[in-house]
Amino acid sequence: MAIWRIAEAEDFFLEKVPISRAITHPHKRLQHLAGRYLLQHLFPSFPIHLIQIADTRKPYLPGESHHFSISHCGSYAAAIVSTIHRVGIDIEVPVARIKKIQHKFLSEAETWLLLSGVPAAQALNRLTLAWSTKEAMYKWYGLGEVDFKAHMGIYSMYAEGDSGFLKALFTKDEPTDLQLTYQFFEGLVLSWVATEQ
Repeated sequence: MAIWRIAEAEDFFLEKVPISRAITHPHKRLQHLAGRYLLQHLFPSFPIHLIQIADTRKPYLPGESHHFSISHCGSYAAAIVSTIHRVGIDIEVPVARIKKIQHKFLSEAETWLLLSGVPAAQALNRLTLAWSTKEAMYKWYGLGEVDFKAHMGIYSMYAEGDSGFLKALFTKDEPTDLQLTYQFFEGLVLSWVATEQ
């Protein structure tokens, strides 16, 4: 897994990785390039030229020689790669609008678990953590058509400072217990998961 703070110009990345689709917005192009740069940083032989995009918009490699997930937010890109584990990663910046949609992705039990006794100033971070965790699970699954509230249930949380882990049950198809790790840094939250295939 790696995180990259994007401070370079596009040319820096283009020397190392090709842009594989027509992205016209300059910042989106940088994020796209930085994510693929990280794949090669983690695995120098990563076959970037073979990446395809599924109907669910998830990038993948035919034959799955490498499982990978990419996320970007603001000036950061994050990636996770494994040759043996299915993976998912997500990076988010806390924004107030998440409070308006929390009922769409959190059950009452999850809301109580994550927010009970938490000072109001930390509630936004906790809600963003829950969303990021479920985004990482969604990417881990990779097949789409997942209901964030019905198919993903967070049932345990361990926090120590700015990091920790959440335990969740993913119930789409075959029920699977997952442990997701998280880290808060520089106003962002990063969540990731890796499980054996």
